[in-house]
Amino acid sequence: MKDHYEVLVGEGNVELDQRLSDELDKVNNAATIGTPAARELTVQILDKHRELAAGMSDWTWGVAAGIAMTWVREDARKDGLGSQLLQDFEHEALTRGCTHVFTTSFTFQAPGFYERHGYQELFRWEGLPTPDAADIHFRKELAPLAK
Repeated sequence: MKDHYEVLVGEGNVELDQRLSDELDKVNNAATIGTPAARELTVQILDKHRELAAGMSDWTWGVAAGIAMTWVREDARKDGLGSQLLQDFEHEALTRGCTHVFTTSFTFQAPGFYERHGYQELFRWEGLPTPDAADIHFRKELAPLAK
């Protein structure tokens, strides 16, 4: 195998990430014909100066939604922006036909935040990314939108 291929190992590569995403989308779409395709979903909250105060980068695919990244600026962390992000994300996920949300949080991030918002721990991987931390995986069933 090594005679026919070259292996490159390195840092982040935007072009590689996009290519992998495009190729996996082809495979996934072919395997899930009739299911809404994967779509990105972002939520941003800007302050009065139009600077980012909080944001989420997420996705939806079929009946599943996932929270990839959530961040609230330090000086705005007690203003309810995280809850607002989550509420707007979940509402949009519901409008896209999603019934479940998945996310992860390290113990030093915000597992309590997700638990307070109805997320249930699926499993915990102890010792990641450091020996005294854990990677916690959560799931939440979304309540249908009122008609």
